[in-house]
Amino acid sequence: MANKIKIGISACLLGEKVRYDGGHRLDRFIVKTLGKHFSWFPVCPEVEAGLSIPREPMQLVGYRSCPRLVVITSGIDLTGVLNGWAGKKVKKLDKEKLCGFILKSRSPSCAINDAELFTVSGKKKGKTAGLFSAMVMKYSPLLPVISEEELADPILRENFIERVLAYKRAGYWRKGKKIISRIKK
Repeated sequence: MANKIKIGISACLLGEKVRYDGGHRLDRFIVKTLGKHFSWFPVCPEVEAGLSIPREPMQLVGYRSCPRLVVITSGIDLTGVLNGWAGKKVKKLDKEKLCGFILKSRSPSCAINDAELFTVSGKKKGKTAGLFSAMVMKYSPLLPVISEEELADPILRENFIERVLAYKRAGYWRKGKKIISRIKK
């Protein structure tokens, strides 16, 4: 199918071995079923930002409004590295004309709303968005996003697909600081 709709996706969900432990989180439903209708634009924020495979586990620390990405064992703060890369990446995504994004749940870089947030002393504080997903949602607020876990729910999956189709039909693409529609009135 030549005219597949282009969707951004966390690379680990396609079976790419990019996770901190050198593994992946291949989601067969996404690849085999949704892959019949969508083309994928894989992204791994941590690897693309220059972090190694494998790498030490990281967690989000601080406040929901400005979480810090910190290596658990050493305490090294990688927030600037990931945010610097993500700021450039979201602008480049405009050229890809993505109509949606499927992101890895519970990831400190990709989670939509369920990454664990910790205090500086290591206590669980709540949940938040990952650094990259937060930037995607802020930069392109109309872009449909969903996690692979949410896709398992038939109602949420149907809603996501409908929003992707509507986004494609409307032709929303981000240009500078304004969201415009390519539909001529």
